[in-house]
Amino acid sequence: MSVKRYQHVQENSDDPRAVEHRALARVTGMLLNGAEKGGAALAEACHMNRMLWTVFQTDLALPGNALPDALKAQLISLSMWVQRYTAKVLFEHASIDPLVSVNRTIMEGLAPNSGAPAPVRPATGPHPAALSA
Repeated sequence: MSVKRYQHVQENSDDPRAVEHRALARVTGMLLNGAEKGGAALAEACHMNRMLWTVFQTDLALPGNALPDALKAQLISLSMWVQRYTAKVLFEHASIDPLVSVNRTIMEGLAPNSGAPAPVRPATGPHPAALSA
């Protein structure tokens, strides 16, 4: 996975927000599946979620990111929280519910004309489509 690959997908997509929404939906599905199965499935889901948020954080820090500075700062802070909380899930057996909630909230913000909760597709493979190398 690389930031370059993520940027390439964004640049060549009709709607970058839709790409981000799909990646979050996929990873959120993996988290829910991982919580149900436990073990390696949960660890992999947490890893993928952390990778996605790292990509978001990196993109937010780039000079070309057009979001307002205050929003970028808030999202970077949220990304840092995701990183810290994921460690609690993995090492302290904390609930994944807060991670799922954050992802769904961001998905709602990315969805066009959203008023309803964002749907989550169950994960069927190890990598979100937007993050494959």
